[in-house]
Amino acid sequence: MAKLWREGHSTAILCVSASPGPEGLIASGSERGEVAVWSQEGCVLGRLNLPGEMDCTSVAFSPTAPDLLYVSYGDTVSSLDPRNLNGTVEEFVGAGEEEINALALNESGSTLALADDSGVVRILELPGGKVCRTLRRHTNICSSVAFRPHRPNNVVSAGLDMQVMLWGLQKTRPIWTLNLQDLAEEEDNNQQRPGQLFNPPLAHCVSVASCGNIVACAAEDGRVHLMRVGGGSKLEQQGALKAHCQGASQAHFIPFLSHPYWLATGGNDGHVALWDVSKHPVVTPEGKAKVKGATAPQRKSKSKAKRKGQEVREKDEAEVEVMDKPGPKVNIDHGDKVNWLCPALLKGTASLLVADQSSSLTVYPLPEA
Repeated sequence: MAKLWREGHSTAILCVSASPGPEGLIASGSERGEVAVWSQEGCVLGRLNLPGEMDCTSVAFSPTAPDLLYVSYGDTVSSLDPRNLNGTVEEFVGAGEEEINALALNESGSTLALADDSGVVRILELPGGKVCRTLRRHTNICSSVAFRPHRPNNVVSAGLDMQVMLWGLQKTRPIWTLNLQDLAEEEDNNQQRPGQLFNPPLAHCVSVASCGNIVACAAEDGRVHLMRVGGGSKLEQQGALKAHCQGASQAHFIPFLSHPYWLATGGNDGHVALWDVSKHPVVTPEGKAKVKGATAPQRKSKSKAKRKGQEVREKDEAEVEVMDKPGPKVNIDHGDKVNWLCPALLKGTASLLVADQSSSLTVYPLPEA
């Protein structure tokens, strides 16, 4: 049965993060700069209003120091003590060239990556926030960034230019670039559906499995694109899940289930799904999907997916369907567009926290997997 966590925010929640520490704290950020910290039971432990009432666009706990929480608002990153939200510990003003959309930390917590509206990925040294790399290749808003586990010098980025890029931090150019638009057109042509109109595959969210070799990217065409990275960080294979009937806004691998290839997705169709991609051709070496990449610059268009004003039904009435047939293993009719998904272990129960257009968080316990 789904649970609603209320009272933490007065505006729509935009981002959520779970601490890896023994306390297992949850942090969320919302419009107009509200930050809340929750217990595993859903009790609000602290609140903070960030300066300037700018939207809090990303929150991320340090993987090695659970008492450090990083938040982004405008072009600024601040570090907070989640146990004592009286103010910021450190503040990195101008960390982004424009508004920051996403934060990611490496496994040691010594490096912070951020993606911003200018299309830039910046790498900051921690503590201190010194910018050590500025990566410029996206031609539109950079919406998401993630480090590769076990590869501390590899960063994956994705943007509204429909490009996914893998970077080696020793250099300032990507190791490879994958054009999702070319892939989507090729797949549609192979399925003999010429003349149909589809949403362009603007890339919204990128995630890397705990093995470090499988990348997932949620895109506006409703697909979640999968990539396998091989030796020498080469792109070996790609494919896609037809995950949602509208834009896919979120994709997150879940590291604490039975294997590293459980993937949670959420979309503008109001559905949340859990997929087992362990047998997908991209994940298994026997697959024969083709890899096709290009770098076609796209016209810059500032069209962020902040959707407001929709009536949200009570989530404890949401339909949760466990599937045995091919497709998602769990399909949840959440009933509202998904802003963020966050996998978390809550009191030992594998769960998904869902942020939507409302000021509440919805928690769905997952079946054993």
